[in-house]
Amino acid sequence: MAQQFPSDKSAPGERESSRHASSGSAATSATGLAQADIISSRDNKWLKKFRAALRGAGPNPGEPIAAEGPKLVEEGVRAGLESQALLVSETGERQLERILRAASESESGIPRSRIFRTTDKLFEGVASTETPQGVAALFLAREWSFEDVLRGRADRDGAYCTDAPLVIVVAGVQDPGNVGTIVRSAEAFGASGVVATRGTADPWSPKALRASAGSALRLPLLRGIAGPVLLAQMRMAGVRVLAAGAKPTEVASAKEATFEGAMADMRGPCAIFIGNEGAGLPSEVEHAADDWVSIAMSDDVESLNAGVAASVILFEAARQRRGA
Repeated sequence: MAQQFPSDKSAPGERESSRHASSGSAATSATGLAQADIISSRDNKWLKKFRAALRGAGPNPGEPIAAEGPKLVEEGVRAGLESQALLVSETGERQLERILRAASESESGIPRSRIFRTTDKLFEGVASTETPQGVAALFLAREWSFEDVLRGRADRDGAYCTDAPLVIVVAGVQDPGNVGTIVRSAEAFGASGVVATRGTADPWSPKALRASAGSALRLPLLRGIAGPVLLAQMRMAGVRVLAAGAKPTEVASAKEATFEGAMADMRGPCAIFIGNEGAGLPSEVEHAADDWVSIAMSDDVESLNAGVAASVILFEAARQRRGA
């Protein structure tokens, strides 16, 4: 395992277009940055990696997750993700001490040889935000399984959150901001995991990751699964399929029915499918749904965006489960 920060060891052969400033123990942010490699060329291989990751639509299999901003980077470190590289500009130097403190308290840490400095101008050339804060990291993605999504993340004592899975399935939602909001609400209201089916914006894309406020780095999450395959897995696992929206045969009376009645029972094992605001859910989900989850709204409002709708449904699911 690579030496983790703080440590005074550095791997050779990783100083392309950079120079190593000094050696010794790194106990503070200033000392730590003095020991970090300084990148001065826009053609540096690490700047190219950060640029591709921060401006992409999400990592391909085997590629790292890109996190930008001190809060998001710290969330990744505290989540125990293995850091592939940390990039800090002059503006971000003031945030480094807090990040390194979090790294020293985590199991994975940050390899000293992968902490890089650069200028604000070069950092702006790789960042995906309009006002960069000067801190970014590349994290190795955690490999979650279908079973992880059902049982949830273990707590510090190794216990799992629930015996009744509550899975949120994002089916065809293409706005990464909405996808990130859904993931954030899923964690906030006790969902065991999230699945993003094919055709959905990547929850690990930079914009979705920011909208999730770090939840996408912690919550069990699967990406790119075909809808029919996922439905079959849910059936085999004994998980009820709940479709968010008005049942196609009851569209005309949906509002009257939902004002008079309650949402579907979400106390047992269930997967709630959230579709695209315009196109709705895929036909295979509509046909396979065991029940529908509708939200009572004013007649003047036609619909809610996917992020808001999912949040309302998750709040209701949490309320039902607390009552149970």
